[in-house]
Amino acid sequence: MASVAARIEAATPAGRDRGMDALRALAILGVVAGHWLVTAWVHGPAGKVYVSSPLSYLPALTPLSWVLQTLAVFFFVGGYAAARSLRSVTDRPAWVRARVGRLLRPVVPLALLWTGIAVGMALHGLPERAVRSLVVPAVGPLWFLAVFAALNAATPLLLRLRPGTVAVSAVVVVLVVDAAVFSQGGPDWLRWANLAAGWLVPYALGIGWADGALASRRAAAGLLAGGVAGTAVLVIGFGYPASMVGVTGAKVSNLGPPTLAVVCFGIAQVGLALLAREPLARLMRRPRIWAVVALANLSAMTIFLWHQTAPALTALAALRFGDVPGLLAPPTEPLWVLHRLAWLPVFAALLGTAWLSRLRRGRFDDRVS
Repeated sequence: MASVAARIEAATPAGRDRGMDALRALAILGVVAGHWLVTAWVHGPAGKVYVSSPLSYLPALTPLSWVLQTLAVFFFVGGYAAARSLRSVTDRPAWVRARVGRLLRPVVPLALLWTGIAVGMALHGLPERAVRSLVVPAVGPLWFLAVFAALNAATPLLLRLRPGTVAVSAVVVVLVVDAAVFSQGGPDWLRWANLAAGWLVPYALGIGWADGALASRRAAAGLLAGGVAGTAVLVIGFGYPASMVGVTGAKVSNLGPPTLAVVCFGIAQVGLALLAREPLARLMRRPRIWAVVALANLSAMTIFLWHQTAPALTALAALRFGDVPGLLAPPTEPLWVLHRLAWLPVFAALLGTAWLSRLRRGRFDDRVS
């Protein structure tokens, strides 16, 4: 490990913003851990399988979603990295083609694998709901990739605008859509306009950071305080869900698509990330820690896209055993959490095998920096 760390340290450009790389690694870790902890499958009679969530039965776990729902940080770092990268090129259309192609490339093996698995499950007589319950969570990260790729493609246009104006305008769009749907009884499909607008907010803030905005600690603290206050007002005063992730069976999800509450929460996360960047950058001066973060960043999109495949494959392999604590059992008791924690090393081993295989082959085409 020491020799690998030394090689990575020597190969790292002097101007590399290691703090931002650390933020992206933490964002990926949060999303992976969060999904692994809240995605539960229940094994029913006659081969039925359906998705559940411990948050439906154990609301005391809701604060975990405030820690592990870190998508806004990923979009923030993505906007920063895209803006920095784009400013160093002259052929912007070629940059867009290369970047979007690189982001979409890991989709092919994931789609092929789960298409084959879905066909195999259907041929073996599994009910349609069981097939859907295993496949949908595994390929769920594709929605994130679609939005992220679209924002990357739009970066040349966004650079011509004021990032602060873009972010405020996106917040207004989310506000208007939420008001139209929740207060005026508008059609629920209208909320899908927030899928792009909601994640454009942290992405635009990332572009602003690359342009030199938000450089003061006062600006970062303002984002943190304002975001926290906005989230609290919306949850306490306007009845938005307290969970920052979707909860099975809930009438409203803060993430599907983003609500104004999760946008405010994301603004708070951006403020906290800016405050944490310098301490993280100092920590990244330690070669071994930096080596882990650098390797994680090289395969960031692969890790994100494949992380739900690990528990889904584990659950599929366990179907023959009926109820399996922490894996194929109702998440109704606190003991379920301990059982699920015991499964996390299995999920990590499966994901780590795919990640290390990619590293050995030198396939880093999906990097997002």
